[in-house]
Amino acid sequence: MLFSLLCDADFLDTEAFFDASRGAKREVPVTLSQLAERLRGFLDEKQRVAPDTEVNRVRREVLSAAVEAASLHPGVFSLTVPTGGGKTLTSMAFALEHARRHGLQRVIVAIPYTSIIEQSADVYRQAFQGLEHAVIEHHSAVDPEKETALNRVASENWDAPVIVTTTVQLLESLFARRPSACRKLHRVARSVIVLDEAQTLPPSLLAPILDGLGALVKDYDCSVVICTATQPALGRRPDFQEGLPGAREIVPASVRAFERLRRVRVRWPTLGRKLPYTELADAVAAERDVLAVVHLRDDARRLCELVDERLGHQETLHLSALMCPEHRSEVLADIKARKRRGEPVRLVATQLVEAGVDLDFRVVFRGLGGLDSLAQAAGRCNREGLLDGLGELRVYEPETQPPRGVPRAAQDVTRGLLEQAPDLDLFAPASFQRYFERLYATRKLDEKGIQDLRAKLQFEAVSKAFKLVEDDWSASVVVPYGNREALLDVLRQLGPSRERLRALQRFTVTVPRKVRDAWLVRELARLAAETVAYLGPEHTSAYHERFGLLLDRVGILDPAFLIPG
Repeated sequence: MLFSLLCDADFLDTEAFFDASRGAKREVPVTLSQLAERLRGFLDEKQRVAPDTEVNRVRREVLSAAVEAASLHPGVFSLTVPTGGGKTLTSMAFALEHARRHGLQRVIVAIPYTSIIEQSADVYRQAFQGLEHAVIEHHSAVDPEKETALNRVASENWDAPVIVTTTVQLLESLFARRPSACRKLHRVARSVIVLDEAQTLPPSLLAPILDGLGALVKDYDCSVVICTATQPALGRRPDFQEGLPGAREIVPASVRAFERLRRVRVRWPTLGRKLPYTELADAVAAERDVLAVVHLRDDARRLCELVDERLGHQETLHLSALMCPEHRSEVLADIKARKRRGEPVRLVATQLVEAGVDLDFRVVFRGLGGLDSLAQAAGRCNREGLLDGLGELRVYEPETQPPRGVPRAAQDVTRGLLEQAPDLDLFAPASFQRYFERLYATRKLDEKGIQDLRAKLQFEAVSKAFKLVEDDWSASVVVPYGNREALLDVLRQLGPSRERLRALQRFTVTVPRKVRDAWLVRELARLAAETVAYLGPEHTSAYHERFGLLLDRVGILDPAFLIPG
């Protein structure tokens, strides 16, 4: 923490000497009390015009309980709110009021997925209208055309009342050694830290993560809010000494009764019977408003084509990580437009659709996986409770396995729970308690020995070992889609910059690093400004208008480039 203070002071002192005007951009003359007041007014108006439904009654009660709990002494809290219970604004209301009452300095919201960050930041800006400049987004997907000068400079050291960032940014800062990464750490002291979707924390790093968060609470006057609809078992127990001590639930069980927001009926599979994709395609084609979630990207394409065959057209929609973000955004907009027009919507997707994508279907098919993933899929079913009856989540045993590691172990834990309780309640907090206890028991919680390295003060080794996302195996490639050519031209002419690289991220797909490197060696891919790998326009046919990047077609030249001028 002292190193962080010194780093930031050095950066700011250098900045003041070379560019005094830049320091003026950092000033945010907004207090947490002003933000709390503005949010209170926004929520009052929102509740005033909301229809008197059971969902909205639960949201009001959850919010009221959270604000009341803000007076509790700082420490560790859990906020367990069912999907649709208003978690985004409730957690902010608690955090602001808690910070105001106890003299804490800022609110830091850490979210695992950039798609959720963008949605949440938009919600906060609406709520803080007129004071929205006090909300700083710090993540790689910030729109360079919308990013303000304040956002750019404040994200360097988190000197703002409200920070919305990635879980990676927050947690890797705790274990970083580079001055640029460490300089914001001292701003975390005396903060309210909201860990959204906390069930996504990797089991292999839980011991150092929880130890770091515990130190922030114990030694640096922070409050930590573990926030999710599927609460992981992170509290300290006799068989889990790594857990956080003294966690208090913000919303009483009587208020957050999951039964009150039960909008989905779950159909569990017959264990041991794998459902052929041909049968799954029959079931998907028979529905008008349906989402099918599969484990693998190849499975998504295969199922989509099988549904096409049954319907006799190619109206089935597809989402996977083989599509660049710009392409995925256009598909999501198309889905919402079709729904507004009352047209059939059949979507086949990988798990990325469960990460903060705001969609709503009558029926959802989901391959058997971790209990938390199944609950996320259920959150895409009858989301607003507008159906006359219940929506349906139909869980099936797929022909293919989920990826190795945690996804496969999580599937095994869920299967074990179903063998013991065939009528397992997917929405009961007790189910998740059992699920996470068993999942954590199967994993090494400090797989890389980080705690031992910390004890030996081997900070460089700690920094290298602590990676929330293992991305050494992967690399990004700019694909032939949209206006990426114009962006590449600007990059070539003016060279790399933060804004130009961010703009190009909208047109990238992640592939195995060895594949990207092989493409570069064979000159199937090239480098722009010696920094960004891209596929040339001669590989346009390798990017499918529905399925995204077809790796097996890279190297097959577009016919237009084979015809002499």
